[in-house]
Amino acid sequence: MPTTAEKVETFRTLHKKDAPFIMPNPWDAGSARVLESLGFRALATTSSGFALTLGRNDYRVARAEALAHARAVAAAVDVPVSADLENGFGLAPEDAAETIRLAGETGLAGGSIEDSSGDPEAPVIERARAVERVAAAVEAARAAPHGFVLTARAEGFLHGQDDLDEIIARLQAFEAAGADVLYAPGLPDIEAVRTVCAAVSKPVNVLAIGKLAGASLAELAEAGAARVSIGGLAAWFAYGAMAQAAAAMLREGRFEPLLPPAEGAKAVRAALA
Repeated sequence: MPTTAEKVETFRTLHKKDAPFIMPNPWDAGSARVLESLGFRALATTSSGFALTLGRNDYRVARAEALAHARAVAAAVDVPVSADLENGFGLAPEDAAETIRLAGETGLAGGSIEDSSGDPEAPVIERARAVERVAAAVEAARAAPHGFVLTARAEGFLHGQDDLDEIIARLQAFEAAGADVLYAPGLPDIEAVRTVCAAVSKPVNVLAIGKLAGASLAELAEAGAARVSIGGLAAWFAYGAMAQAAAAMLREGRFEPLLPPAEGAKAVRAALA
């Protein structure tokens, strides 16, 4: 198995503007093993997917739980793993820094800090404070014993704040603060991706949800993306398929809907062999 330092370096070199790689989001060690076996070169945890495994909604996981989960996923595979570290599990810059410091000891190649507050009345942290938090996280990432690729996230679109100029201003400020990768989940369309990527020089992660789920990797590359992730989509797909098949079993007394697709089952067995 590669060392953590080797995983960090591999992860860093994967980020090439206009030549994006797909970084799917497993929700546990088993799904990570399956995705790695299919040929994906890096993986990322998903806060919503992991919360689902605990029977909770997103943003209901404690820092210690998230880090233990990230450690387990990173240990299960040879490819680099980046962690969704939410807002650093606190609003102060010191909270973000401490989360990154602890994450740097788990075998992760990187992780993200977002500017969401958890407060429904003011869901996005004020810009100056958000930049302070990224700067503190950057300092902790630079001090990580094996290196650490820090992603800074501007969450406005996920909270109904559809101001692309503000998103870009935040990403530019995060870049100036030293973030390695920039990320604005919830961008509405490919044109917004293009605008964001043109406005910054650091690699940009694109979340393939909404209209962007219908974009091809080639289209996202043309728009300037360096990395494409899927958030909790895979976990929700798996749980949704299970719920649909189980409902048919309960309602109709049929068990056939629970039979997995043959090719999929074969891939899972191969991954765990």
